[in-house]
Amino acid sequence: MPKSVCSCVCLAVACEICSVLYSAAEYCAPVWSRSAHISQVDVQLNSTVRLISGTFRSTPLLWLPVLSNIEPPALQRKAATDKLVEKIVKYDSWPIQPDILNPPLLRLTPRKLLWLDLQPVDIKSRWRHNWKSAQVVNSHLVCGPTIRQPGFDLPRQQWSLLNRFRTEQGHCGACRRKWRLTDTDLCPCGETQTMSHIVESCPLTILNGGLSRLHSADEDAVSLLTSYCS
Repeated sequence: MPKSVCSCVCLAVACEICSVLYSAAEYCAPVWSRSAHISQVDVQLNSTVRLISGTFRSTPLLWLPVLSNIEPPALQRKAATDKLVEKIVKYDSWPIQPDILNPPLLRLTPRKLLWLDLQPVDIKSRWRHNWKSAQVVNSHLVCGPTIRQPGFDLPRQQWSLLNRFRTEQGHCGACRRKWRLTDTDLCPCGETQTMSHIVESCPLTILNGGLSRLHSADEDAVSLLTSYCS
């Protein structure tokens, strides 16, 4: 099997595994999704997505679901809760229905009670709204966070590098200095080397069209990624 085909197959399998992992992690989510310890589950899910997408720990969290094309964990848990509430309202014989529709009086300070958030949410619409309203680096590159981004079928090495350019977190002088791997953040051209500088202004590696063209993963963009990996 050719190396490129093998890489694509491995990437597809990895994304499927990630989807299964999310499903297992969200099991019975309506019960525990309001726990104070929910962040510990998200830490593990984010770690898995970083591994698959080839991104670093410093990558903004809002980028991870977009790159992996998997809904954010919080929205998945909300969807699971909405589905359960829909069933509770539908079946009068369920003993839990009066507790949801006619909740008891509060005796303690409430903390994210289930019956205080019964309004169903469309995951994709909320995801688009959250992405549009958030201040995320290079968010203008993404037309829609709910669709697979260009280059999703590239070999893993090129796809990982592309994701690092998109998120501004990769092996460049600025990041390596921030990570204390080097004492200088200068590019061979003499300017401060960031991921965007490499493709937009460095005379040694500039790509016509800059980061926007690289994001499109067209033939020239893939050629630059391939040469950069070698």
